[in-house]
Amino acid sequence: MRDSNLLDLLLWILRLRLRFRVTGASMFPLLQPGDEVLIDPRAFEKRPPQVGDVVMAQHPTQPGLKIVKRVTAVLPDDHYQISGDNPSASTDSRTFGPVSRQQILGLVTSRFG
Repeated sequence: MRDSNLLDLLLWILRLRLRFRVTGASMFPLLQPGDEVLIDPRAFEKRPPQVGDVVMAQHPTQPGLKIVKRVTAVLPDDHYQISGDNPSASTDSRTFGPVSRQQILGLVTSRFG
């Protein structure tokens, strides 16, 4: 994951990126608790999520909870398997099943700061 640059900062100031703080260890070692990331909420208007993308998604069983996971499979009917990079510390599609395209809120573009 790359660190944000001046363009990322400008896009955030212009509200074209969302800022999100990681709270758990599910994406360790890529992201650690307390890391902040920038999210492009429009990234998937241009293309669908792909295997390997790190995304922010709406947790399917806990309304209001946003999670950062990696897309590990694209399934038929526009559903996605998402998983944490640290399986022992991750609640992900292995637990709650695939997520729909509508539950994927954006692409993680960079680490903020």
